[in-house]
Parts: sequence; C-alpha cells; structure tokens
Amino acid sequence: MTQAINVTRGIHWVGVNDHQTDLFESLWPLPRGVTYNSYLIDDEKTVLVDTVKSPFMTDLLDKIREILGPGRGLDYLVINHMEPDHSGAVKILKSIFPEMKIVGNAKTKDLLESFYSLTDDLVIMKDGDLLDIGSRKLQFFMVPMVHWPETMVTWDASTKTLFSCDAFGGFGALDGGLFDDEVDMNYYEGEILRYFSNIVGRYSPQVQKAIEKLKGLGDIGIIAPSHGPIHRKHPGRIIELYDRWSRHETECGAVIVFGSMYGNTQKTADAVARAMAEEGIENMVYHDISRSHVSFIVRDIWRYKALVLASCTYNTMLFPPMNELLDHLLNKKMKNRFLGLVGSYSWSKGALEALQAFASKGGWDLIGPQVEVKSAPGPEDLAACWQLGKNIAEKLKSCDYLEKFTLD
Repeated sequence: MTQAINVTRGIHWVGVNDHQTDLFESLWPLPRGVTYNSYLIDDEKTVLVDTVKSPFMTDLLDKIREILGPGRGLDYLVINHMEPDHSGAVKILKSIFPEMKIVGNAKTKDLLESFYSLTDDLVIMKDGDLLDIGSRKLQFFMVPMVHWPETMVTWDASTKTLFSCDAFGGFGALDGGLFDDEVDMNYYEGEILRYFSNIVGRYSPQVQKAIEKLKGLGDIGIIAPSHGPIHRKHPGRIIELYDRWSRHETECGAVIVFGSMYGNTQKTADAVARAMAEEGIENMVYHDISRSHVSFIVRDIWRYKALVLASCTYNTMLFPPMNELLDHLLNKKMKNRFLGLVGSYSWSKGALEALQAFASKGGWDLIGPQVEVKSAPGPEDLAACWQLGKNIAEKLKSCDYLEKFTLD
C-alpha cells in the first residue's frame, strides 16, 4: 500500500509493509512480512502516533506529506513505545520538522536520550493526562511491561479509537486489506497469538492490569495497533482473546513435540499421538523440534491444554533443539497445562532427567507414566507411551468445563 488510508474521521494510516526483514527482532520468522503501523491525526494540531523502522522513512514521509499538503508541518509526535521498529524514524522526523514536540512519559524521555540523543521539545505525560489538539483531546494511559517499561497507549474519545502500540498486534504484512473486515483473520489471529506468546506472554499479569485499566474507556470502536490489521468490525474479539491468553486459558487439545536423530524417539511420539486420537482427541499439533521454528511451537503450546515432550539424549544431555525450547517455555512462565514426558538414550542417560527437571520448575500438571527408552522402543515401551497418551486424553476430556474458543 503506497498511499495513506483513512481510518476514521481525521485519522489516517501512514504506515508501511516490510517484506524485506526475514526475522523480527532477529529472532522470529516473518514468512509473510510485517507492518509498521503509523497514524496521522489531522486536527487543528497535527499529530503522528508512532513512526516506522528507519529504512522505511521515505515511505512514511511521502504519506505524511500526502495528507498535510504544502506548508503544513507536524505539531506533535506521540511515542507510545521506544523500540526501534516504532521509533526508528524519530531523529530524522525531528530534523525535517524542527518545531515538532515529542510526546511521551518519563521513561520515554530516558530512552529517547539513550537511543537518539534527543532531549529538547519533550511533552511529558502522566497516566490519564490529556493533550488538546483542537476538536479532540488525546488521553494517555501507562501500560508498563506490555512489553517495555515505558509503553503507553493513546486514546481518542471523539472517535473511540485506541492506539494500542504492540498490544493486539501481530506478524504479517497487509497487502491490500488493512482492516479486520478486509483480510483473512484466521491467518492473522494465528500470527497475533504467535506475537503474543513469544514477545508479550511473559508479561501476562501486566496485560491483565492493562485490560482492567482500559475497561474504564467504555466501548472501544477501533483498535489501531502498531503491527497487523486494524480492528474496526470486532474490536471486542481481540480484547477477549488477549484476556484469555493472558489468563492462560486454553483449548482442549494437545501439542506433541519430539526430538529424534534417527527416528526411534519419533516412534514414541507417534504412539502417544495415536492413543490420544483413538480416545477422541481431535485437536493435536505435531512438531519435529529440529524442523519447526520455536516461535510456532510456543504459539501452539500457548493455545492448547496438553503438551507431550519426547526427546533423545545427545552427548549426555538433552537434545539441543529441545533444550532451547525448554528455555523459551521457562521464560514465558506458562502455567495451567498438562505435561507428558518421554526420554530416550543409548549409551548414556540424560534426556528424561532433564525433562523432569524442567517440569519441576514450571506450573505443569505432570501426567504419567514417564517413559524412558533405551535405543529403539520395544513393545513394552510403546505400550507405556500408549498409556501416557490415553491418560492425557482422559485428563483433557475432564476439561470440558473450559469454555472453548477458536481462531476461526
């Protein structure tokens, strides 16, 4: 999208699509790119809400000038979040519009100086403060650790628009469609969950506090995040999903993750999965830890109630890709889930012990039997795996009290 797009009265999308970056934060794959959403409010005063990643400065500037026309400048730049994918164009914008004032909070001020050496023309806002820009007043609310300490959101009560920054945003560029009623939300909600689970999920208690604070706004008509679609048709849905995800509320399904060098450990995972299928568990996701990127695995684990980890031993320790996954899961502070374990070894044990150590550190409900296999699984090993799958299935069937929700 090469032109500015009208969002609602006096508010324009002036963001960009990035199909050049392969890894978001140099970590998370972007198979369909990502957007950097920036918004221009055209009132008696002109306000830009967040910027874009620095390589896309020219595209941003073209859209700003398209709206402002000749002779008009930017009066304010609101920085909801200082991460460089949102603030990367700040220094250049300040040089182009030297009279522009930068709106943030006390913690924004510190980061603005350390990132860009900018210390002048700052307007420091506290929680609930208002900025009068003519026919409307913008209001600012602090939502610290969603997902940086300086993060805030901007509220325009006159159009019921919430500029939510990273909250409610996700991966995926917007090619043609911009709003939730113009794009395939089945895809984007999956990418919103991948964004949430890998980047924001660790701070779920802070997400809950932010949601509680935003209830005081009443009906929100438009949610305008910094990544992904703008929610205008069903803004309440994305808030509901965030609420459930941050409460670790799950669907009744299972994720099976295996690490196998020569296929023997995979056979144990197959047996667990088959047992669950025969017990009527339909929602199962199967991941080869060596071939699925950890961000997609974490997303699916966040969604479903049960997790099975089956790993071989490698040089007396846990298979390295599986070990990386466990580090991510501990960092995310997941809880309220069932866990089944299978470890294998040939000449030295290690995998099952490492998996058990992981289970002891998190809020997991460990389901037995815990299976340990030497070399290739025999009939008794496979029978134990089958029993593990059956036991997990029985636990899942007892979770019918959980209100199911889907990404459909």
